[in-house]
Amino acid sequence: MSKIRKQHMAVNWHEIIVSDDSVPAVEATLKEKATLVGRLGIMMLSVGTGAWRVRNSMNSIARSLGLSCSADIGLLSITWTCVEGDDTYTQSFSLPTSGVNTDRLMELELFLKDFSKLANVYSVDHFHKILDRIQSKPANYNAIQQGLAAAIACGAFTFLLGGGIVEMICAFFGAGAGNFVRNKMIGRKLSLFANVGVSVAVACIVYVLAILLSQTFLNVSEVHQAGYICAMLFVIPGFPLITGGIDMSKLDMRSGLERTMYALLIITVATLTGWVTAMIFKFQPADFQELRIETGMMIILRIIASFFGVYNFSIMFNSPRKMALTAGLIGMISNTLRLELIDLLNFPVGVAAFVGAFCAGCIASIVKKKIGFPRISLTVPSIVIMVPGLFMYRGIYNIGLNDIGTGSLWLTKAILIVIALPLGLVAARLCTDKNFRHCT
Repeated sequence: MSKIRKQHMAVNWHEIIVSDDSVPAVEATLKEKATLVGRLGIMMLSVGTGAWRVRNSMNSIARSLGLSCSADIGLLSITWTCVEGDDTYTQSFSLPTSGVNTDRLMELELFLKDFSKLANVYSVDHFHKILDRIQSKPANYNAIQQGLAAAIACGAFTFLLGGGIVEMICAFFGAGAGNFVRNKMIGRKLSLFANVGVSVAVACIVYVLAILLSQTFLNVSEVHQAGYICAMLFVIPGFPLITGGIDMSKLDMRSGLERTMYALLIITVATLTGWVTAMIFKFQPADFQELRIETGMMIILRIIASFFGVYNFSIMFNSPRKMALTAGLIGMISNTLRLELIDLLNFPVGVAAFVGAFCAGCIASIVKKKIGFPRISLTVPSIVIMVPGLFMYRGIYNIGLNDIGTGSLWLTKAILIVIALPLGLVAARLCTDKNFRHCT
């Protein structure tokens, strides 16, 4: 079998360096310093953080090295210019694909925290070796663990959407199988459409088989087919949706629009795959049977489900367990608050989503000051469970059947929530982060 030729060629960072290893980074050549700035930027971009944070990180490195830096940042590429005195140096780097890795993001933030103190001691080559170690750090969880995390997260998601124990169990098996396959396909570097389409199809088919077996051997009612869509919610592109909205709030339009379009591509492929599979098996989206649970017990169960849902979504983003635990605690407060505002106070779903995201953002800012975890690594997992994947699917399904009115209604509800979530985080950030608050 012939070897696949890379379309995005790797950069040998150490070949760029001409200075002796004894020369501190602040005394290196402009080209060496600019390349270090760019490498940090492209690594920050690769872990899923938005343009504002990428630029802020590049600027931090540049200031420590005595440079001025200007960067144009997209979803997969960065073009930047570094200025030192009368000299300028411009470079452009790109990534083969986008992804999320909150553990690596935390390592890069620790690298940034210590950089200014070490720039007068360590050489550029030494810093590149540190970045080599961060870049080569293996994932915290294997495909089986990722599958289990998706299974628990989607099972919890099913309950929060109104499903019962039968729907939760079937979604557990469907999501677990789907994310296991997706993780394997990503490991083999298969393209976005392939890994999303195939993994969603696997999740849907496993759910269908589970519900059909339950109907055959356990006399389960067909009404439990309503939870079908919950098995594919592990593909919800929470990071690009949220960071895209935050980028646009800071007028980083290129990055914001590219991230939003990337998220819409994933949503479109996932919902169309789910729709086609449903048509084949003659499954139709329907309302869940009402759960007859008293208010106090429902709140307790929602707190538990929200914690396990957010915790396991965070695990899917490769968060260390302590970070995932912290995100889970934030999520159980903010998501339960959102749901109770809707049920007890009749808040519109968009307003409730804004309040929930605002709450998550404020708590994450406090936690960041106390513990130091990256804010985005806490806020996105805690509100991704609020993304209305069920509404999106119902909208696409009904439009596919030419029921434009019903489909548009569901999509409108989904859009209002999707807009409200990043706005809530932006509002929290404006209240708690003076650097984000100002345009400088």
